[in-house]
Parts: sequence; C-alpha cells; structure tokens
Amino acid sequence: MVEDKFGFEIADNIVSESKLESGGVYTAVGTYHHSEMVQLVTNLSQKSKVQIPELLKTFGRHLFGQFVKGYGRFFTKTQNAFEFLSGIENYIHVEVRKLYPDAELPKFEVGPIEQDHMELIYRSERGMADFAEGLIEGCISHFGEDISIRRENINGSQEVKFLLDRKL
Repeated sequence: MVEDKFGFEIADNIVSESKLESGGVYTAVGTYHHSEMVQLVTNLSQKSKVQIPELLKTFGRHLFGQFVKGYGRFFTKTQNAFEFLSGIENYIHVEVRKLYPDAELPKFEVGPIEQDHMELIYRSERGMADFAEGLIEGCISHFGEDISIRRENINGSQEVKFLLDRKL
C-alpha cells in the first residue's frame, strides 16, 4: 500500500529508518509485534505529512480489500456489511485463529442491530481504533452500501463504540 500511494523510495526509507525486530521482512504467514506497525506508520506520517489516524484508516481500507482477495471464502456467506460485521468474533476471528494461532486479535462486541442501525464496540490494548474504522469502511465499500459511521470513544482508542446507520 505504501509503495502504491507514496512510492518505493518512501516505503524503503521508512523500513530502513525503523528499528524492526523482523528487519522489515514480512510474509503472509508470519505474526509480528504491533510495535513494528506503529514505528512504520509514525515514520510514514513524518515523511508524508499525513496524520497517523488517517494513515491507519487508509491502511484498514486497503487491508480489507486484501482480505477479500486472499480469503474470499469468508465473504461468500454474507449479503451485507451488518451481517459480516456481526460475525467477526464468532466466525471471522475463529477462522483467523486457525490460520494464525498466535494472533492477538481485538475484541468486537455487537450491540443492538436494527434494520438500519448497528452498534459495534471495539476493544484492544493496542488502541488501533482508527485502523478498525478503516476496516469497517472497507467492509461497507465492499458490500456497496451507503452507511454512515459515528464514533464514540469509551476509553480512548482502546475501547470505541462505532454506530453504523444505513442511509435510506
């Protein structure tokens, strides 16, 4: 994503200027400490002059598209964003843990769901609510729906309530 949006030189610079345990070498089957992402995003923000929350949202949207390409089977059983998002904990994360047993996943609690309204509470010690919001935006875009997102911070970015409303 960084190469596509900002160019190879910036991508190379942020990796080489970060102190990464992995050395900046990543594979699809690896598990990496989230501090590496924090370093990379911080360095990218400094180089690109784009604020960290916007970069995290952008990466979330991008990554959702990559999930669709790489794990299409997760998306065949759902017809809309609310249905997909309501299955994160009981279906998606169960399947992710089969593939990546060491993954430290956030928790998503589904609140009341009505025909045109849904509440989704994100909890993670990592405080990556902006990234989660980008993933939610990517989901909405994937299903081609017109859904607004409002955000209520419960405990900073570690616990956030997302209020989703379908526009009629």
